Amino acid sequence: MKAAIEPKRKSMKKIWLAWLLIAAGVHSVSGEPEPIVLQGRTTAAGPVSESLAHEGAAAAQRSAQWLLAKQNPDGYWSNKDFPALTALPLWALVKAGGTETGAIGRAVQYILSCTHDDGSIWREPAVRQKGGGLANYNTALCMVALHAVGKPELVPVIQKARRFIAASQHLGDDLYRGGMGYDPDTGRPYADLSNSYISYEAMRLTENVEDLRRSGDPKADLDWKAAQQFIQRVQNLPGSNDQPWADDSPDQKGGFAYKPDSSQAGAFTNEDGTIRFRSYASMTYAGLLSFIYAQTDKTDPRVASAFDWASRHWSLDENPGMGQQGLYYFYNVLSKALALYGQDILSVQDGRTLHWREELVKKLVSVQKIEPDGTGYWVNPEGRWWEADPVLVTSYSLLALEIALQR
Repeated sequence: MKAAIEPKRKSMKKIWLAWLLIAAGVHSVSGEPEPIVLQGRTTAAGPVSESLAHEGAAAAQRSAQWLLAKQNPDGYWSNKDFPALTALPLWALVKAGGTETGAIGRAVQYILSCTHDDGSIWREPAVRQKGGGLANYNTALCMVALHAVGKPELVPVIQKARRFIAASQHLGDDLYRGGMGYDPDTGRPYADLSNSYISYEAMRLTENVEDLRRSGDPKADLDWKAAQQFIQRVQNLPGSNDQPWADDSPDQKGGFAYKPDSSQAGAFTNEDGTIRFRSYASMTYAGLLSFIYAQTDKTDPRVASAFDWASRHWSLDENPGMGQQGLYYFYNVLSKALALYGQDILSVQDGRTLHWREELVKKLVSVQKIEPDGTGYWVNPEGRWWEADPVLVTSYSLLALEIALQR
């Protein structure tokens, strides 16, 4: 396999890493962040039409104001047991252009109150559940949000969180090698593509803090070759996936399931009796994005086939393969994957070509709910995966909107 970043192209790697920092909403990791202006933000020339850019900017403004109004006085959003539910709106607000200092400061202090000596960032939930405190999930999202804020005093916290995430990668000699689960202390082998992509993303978006470690302090990173092995074991692509369920039929080839041994979209049995796991869109974009974070070349068949599946199953009316379930998670990961893939025009299944950024901005603007006070939010009537929570869904949507607008 050809690496995306070869030694002779180190200058391109610097550009790629800089883009990741911009994508994360980072202003600086060595100085004060620029202040966020949530009123009257200007719209520069961008990748969508001027009129649509103004509509998108107005929707972003409404949702940012809505999120600010929904913050708890103690600094958290939504549910204090899960700091990721604070990290997502914090990240979204910073990505939206800056900070309202009081709200951002309170959110940062709340997240810092959830840190542990091992670098993890989570809380013991009031009601114990499978996956415990979701330590990997919460830590990964919190470290990205803290990094986006850009204050130098947060660097040691992010560095410790990176060490925790790196140590949480499953490196056993089994199906899950290279992946990540909800919590490293479950006492059983487990990894899924959703947790894995979120952890891979966190490690890429925060990797510049490794250059700020004290002399002699070992750097923390993932085993990216093992990560590639895990990613390909979740893809319906015979030849690279060594599991017998990988299917090369037109409806499945190139798409992704949820784990190397199951799919949230279900399974079917083919004519020879082999069980196949169905591909679905949100995990296909997560798989595409994961390959990109693992620096897999754009021309690699695994990457090309994932993009092809996404193009052939294009829809914003549903999360293809899952209907309305996980719809806003889907919008969020789609925006990140296609932005990093670097192709704005898609050829879709009915022969049309479309501009995905334009289509996504139109969709998000059209389904935003407007409050009497002029603020706006998004929510999914299909509440699976916490999408009945408007804070979570609005954070997903605001991040997706800002990425589509390339701001």
